[in-house]
Amino acid sequence: MVLDSSEGEEALLYLHGAENIVPGLEEALEGKSAGDKLKVSLEAADAYGEFDPTMIEVVSADMFEGVDNLEVDMEFEAELPDGEGYQSVRISKVDGDNITVDGNHPLAGQRLHFDVEIEAIRDATKEELEHGHPHGEDDECCGEENCSK
Repeated sequence: MVLDSSEGEEALLYLHGAENIVPGLEEALEGKSAGDKLKVSLEAADAYGEFDPTMIEVVSADMFEGVDNLEVDMEFEAELPDGEGYQSVRISKVDGDNITVDGNHPLAGQRLHFDVEIEAIRDATKEELEHGHPHGEDDECCGEENCSK
């Protein structure tokens, strides 16, 4: 099953070394050149990680203040228990006021296969290095608050 493809679309841009793509794929791309083609198969540990059942929790619907209709596959940002950041969670089950949330990436525990062709390689701009992600050919940024574009 193909989950994503850039065929017929703009190529995926990423900043090598900035953890913009899964670790195993980034490692496989190390030292490659424009025009190189490669097929990469990654075990879960080198992609989105192993499935972790401890990242599943049943919480009260009251935790979703301001959301009237909770449904399976809705995604939210949840504050980490230590209060030091946020984590994406997805609703996996709704049972009345009991809402099961899953903090695993949807592809956690999966073996992934990539078919890659490197179209071009360029040096990152100073701003891209500061922001940790590419801005594209027109140097337009993603609009994140730490970006000035």
